Amino acid sequence: MAGKFLGLVIIMSAAFVGGAVYYLQIYHFYEMKGASGQEDVLLNSKLTGRLEPLAHTNFTSIDATSSPIRYRACFKTDLNPQRLVDEYRQYAGAEPLSAPGWFDCFDAKAIGAALGNGKATAFLGQSNVQYGVDRVVAITESGSGYIWHQINKCGDAVFNGREKPEECPEASEGK
Repeated sequence: MAGKFLGLVIIMSAAFVGGAVYYLQIYHFYEMKGASGQEDVLLNSKLTGRLEPLAHTNFTSIDATSSPIRYRACFKTDLNPQRLVDEYRQYAGAEPLSAPGWFDCFDAKAIGAALGNGKATAFLGQSNVQYGVDRVVAITESGSGYIWHQINKCGDAVFNGREKPEECPEASEGK
């Protein structure tokens, strides 16, 4: 009988810990954020190299202090995608990261597919928003926009213990 009780305690403890880890990863660390103004969506200008605000509506985002790559946002814009390609720096190798299921405006698989088949274009929002992490903005032909943080080549090298590429800033120089 003591073995059954001990087995039940172990199973219940594992279920509790599993549930707690799931809750913490999917809900606890994230914070919903609404629009704060025209600085919510910024793109890097090809001409000046400066960040410029992008006209947008219906902005919503989530973020977490537990990781620099947990930021996700969704918005709408009426701007012509071809005009954006002409004026702003594109982002090569954009790979949207999944968001919690409850943040249903951000579907990483659908965004990735749209990027892959040319129905969306990725732009550099801000380089090194935190050292080694870029803010990527993707905009579809229909004007739906998505933002996420992605580890850049400098971050990939440094975070994995490799020598940083020569063109990378020192870690203290990143924002």
